[in-house]
Amino acid sequence: MQPDRIAEITRRTQETEVEIRLNLDGTGKSEIATGIGFFDHMLEQIARHGLVDLVVKAKGDLDVDGHHTVEDVGITLGDALLRALGDKKGIRRYGFAYVPLDEALSRVVLDLSGRPGLVFEASFTAPMVGGLDTQLVREFFQGFANHGEVTLHIDNLRGVNAHHQAETIFKAFGRALRMAVEPDPRMTGVIPSTKGVL
Repeated sequence: MQPDRIAEITRRTQETEVEIRLNLDGTGKSEIATGIGFFDHMLEQIARHGLVDLVVKAKGDLDVDGHHTVEDVGITLGDALLRALGDKKGIRRYGFAYVPLDEALSRVVLDLSGRPGLVFEASFTAPMVGGLDTQLVREFFQGFANHGEVTLHIDNLRGVNAHHQAETIFKAFGRALRMAVEPDPRMTGVIPSTKGVL
């Protein structure tokens, strides 16, 4: 495992410009500015509960809608994760978490497998939370899973308030990611796969 698990990624398209700095061995500090307030709040949850330091600066075509911005932040975060992980030696690889918030409960299970895949089961009770279209929650995680090469299962098990539903998903994701990237002292210098590569 590389000593400094830090990555800085910039993604520029005709629709967005995204800059991300990720430190997997941080303390939960974040500096987030995407132009979508509720999305910023959700990214802060990933940092705080994942104990990663995260800087996200995004400018997108919000005059159209939030889709390109949210998706491209997910893509860039996935790219940053993959770079920060390096050869993946010594990590736990798998992570899972259940997180409640009042009436809402979500479960996230992930595998830093090198095989991208997303199963997303969430029926939000409102189409918007603040300035975030709730359909874009899935798009964020799809972009992340594809570019981070992560197998990711997300289930909102119950919830009445859409804010609570989304927040439990992002918090559980942060906790699951924290577990998966954590160094395992019994696996030092070893790739956690019988194939010898992830």
